[in-house]
Amino acid sequence: MNLPNKLTVLRVLIIPFFVFFLLRDEGRLGWQGITAAILFVLASATDWLDGYFARKHGLITNFGKFMDPLADKLLVSAALICFVAMNRLEAWVVILIISREFIISGFRLVASDQGIVIAAGFWGKAKTTIQMGTLVLLLLPHPRTEWLTRGMIYLMVLLTVISLFDYILNNRSVLTEHNH
Repeated sequence: MNLPNKLTVLRVLIIPFFVFFLLRDEGRLGWQGITAAILFVLASATDWLDGYFARKHGLITNFGKFMDPLADKLLVSAALICFVAMNRLEAWVVILIISREFIISGFRLVASDQGIVIAAGFWGKAKTTIQMGTLVLLLLPHPRTEWLTRGMIYLMVLLTVISLFDYILNNRSVLTEHNH
């Protein structure tokens, strides 16, 4: 197993520890909450690192193509669901974000069957960047940044919707019947 794939597996292995410490903290932002935040940032960094090493050294594998996006979705979904349980995030926001991920994954699956690889677009990358920043703010709540966190949540929702429509519009030919 190459380094990028090991980093992807590490990201998946971090998730249960991240969830454990986040939920144990119960929103107090004690050492357990700080540990959860560190684990989340570490896991997020492995996402960037595995992609960097895979591209730089030509280490792109089928395992990585499958597991890297899955690991990302598992990490983000775990965080979002925990934030609902902790009353830091509304359920409709999480349902919207996770639904988008299912739709995009479905598109990629159909495209893959047709031999088409769909790269992430500008709006998807912007969504991911804002999403990670928002999740870090939710991990480290502070009264002085509450307005910023709320604004970032709305921006995250907006970019989720925009990136979904952009993705569908730019790749709608994948769903047409004559693409066999």
